[in-house]
Order: sequence, then structure tokens, then C-alpha cells
Amino acid sequence: MNRPNLSPLLRLLRSEDGPTTVEYAVMLALILASIIAAIGSVGAGTGGMYSHIDSELNSHGF
Repeated sequence: MNRPNLSPLLRLLRSEDGPTTVEYAVMLALILASIIAAIGSVGAGTGGMYSHIDSELNSHGF
């Protein structure tokens, strides 16, 4: 069975650039998680608002 060549990855992790790359990846993941949570929260709030507007318009015959 062929094994993947991991030497470039190991060299990256052993150099100073490796930990820096990992730190940036972790920060990016945290920022993306925050954005996704914010979008979900805003989406739930606006969904309720549009439901209220729809019911008000329907009650007035629109």
C-alpha cells in the first residue's frame, strides 16, 4: 500500500511558520463560528418579525 508523503507537512510544523499557520487557522475558525452564530441569531429574529408583519397584513385583508 502506498503511504502518503508527509515530509512537507512535518517540515512545516517543525519550522516557525507551522505554529503560526496553526494559530491563524484557529483564529479563523473562531471568527467563522462567531459569524455563523450571529447570522443564525439574526435570522431567527427577522423570521419572527416577518411572520408578525404577514399576520398583521392578512388580518387587514392584504
